[in-house]
Amino acid sequence: MTFPLPPGACNAHCHVFGPGARFPYAPDASFLPKEDAPKEALFALNDGLGLERCVVVQSACHGFDNRATEDAVAARPDSYRGIALLPTDVEYAELTRLDTAGFRGVRFNFMGHLGRHAPIDDVLSLAARFAPLGWHLQVHGDPTLLTDLAPAFRRCPTPVVIDHIGRIDSALGINQPNFQALLKLMADERFWVKVSGMDRITRLGPPYADAQPFARMLVTEFGDRVVWGNDWPHPNHAGPIPNERQLVDLIADIAPTASARHALLVRNPERLYQFGDNT
Repeated sequence: MTFPLPPGACNAHCHVFGPGARFPYAPDASFLPKEDAPKEALFALNDGLGLERCVVVQSACHGFDNRATEDAVAARPDSYRGIALLPTDVEYAELTRLDTAGFRGVRFNFMGHLGRHAPIDDVLSLAARFAPLGWHLQVHGDPTLLTDLAPAFRRCPTPVVIDHIGRIDSALGINQPNFQALLKLMADERFWVKVSGMDRITRLGPPYADAQPFARMLVTEFGDRVVWGNDWPHPNHAGPIPNERQLVDLIADIAPTASARHALLVRNPERLYQFGDNT
């Protein structure tokens, strides 16, 4: 590793799959993993990399059955948090139950390959219901999300977290309209972004030299509202599966100072996911 990770460093975006024998995959899942990726493998990976905290994002392969994610968080309740997938008409009692279980937000997928997406007005209505819990809305979609749904997201009563650098195309450069749309959203202090997914937006492959400038600019310009994750085990990945150690090492390139890394890996996740006493 090229730099020491600060104590409390957080992997703010990853998943667990199964094991299918205990947590069956959804019969109408938009994708099925090639193999299980259970909590034990995630724990071993994070521990080996020095990532002491973690946010497990419910995967579309399990649909609205959040038990696999809940089980992983329950095994490490002080240092792990969850993000749920939920129908927009979920009962408030279930929201409060998941809050007690360590969930801190709801993700909605607007990517075509992940199936039909919920109407945005229904999404915002649900956000209004979970706002009292201090949760946030997490959104994942292709770059048109940043323009077509931007007016709706600005009406959201909770923070909005944009996944994977907005899934922009790194080959189109910093001045491309989609990235400029992301920067405009980030100028609103209700918006956050995950600088995960450099491996998804690259056209060059590792070490993602074409994608690094986008992540670096977001960290530089909006350093108090950016978090990092490795996206393990990299579902629906079109290119070569990333080297996990390399992904961690690249943090030093996108957040070159100790203070920037502390914000990215510790202070910002503490605020967003309510780890510890948020000091």
